[in-house]
Amino acid sequence: MGLQRKSVLGAALLLSAGLITTLPAYAERSERFAGTFAAEHSATTKPDGRVDALFYPAAHVLRYTITWSGLSGGLNAAHFHGPAGPGEGAAPVITIKGPYKSPLTGSVSLNKDQEDMLENGKLYVNLHTQAYPKGEARAQLTK
Repeated sequence: MGLQRKSVLGAALLLSAGLITTLPAYAERSERFAGTFAAEHSATTKPDGRVDALFYPAAHVLRYTITWSGLSGGLNAAHFHGPAGPGEGAAPVITIKGPYKSPLTGSVSLNKDQEDMLENGKLYVNLHTQAYPKGEARAQLTK
């Protein structure tokens, strides 16, 4: 094998080793969280849908799928709110980026405070529409 071919093979091995070392963050233990949407802020609609999420503690990443129907119109914003238990309100802590079409999938990095909210059932997803700018549907995330 020529020197150039050995160099290319060596570089490929190093590159693949580097890629392999980045995979365990998502391959390691994950925790499941879910929540079902219900009307929020006196909404007269009957929202349906849910949030299904996997939290990867070592990577501090929450991957989610959000589905919804039965809202008064299209979404103009969506957020994770906390800390708040069921029936309590809280400010947005993470913006969920669009485009807002169901199903919506994505991932976010969580800081320590947000991880604590999630682990203690104090994080919820709120879907905002033009008719209900403070939120039309809410799903509290629990294990």
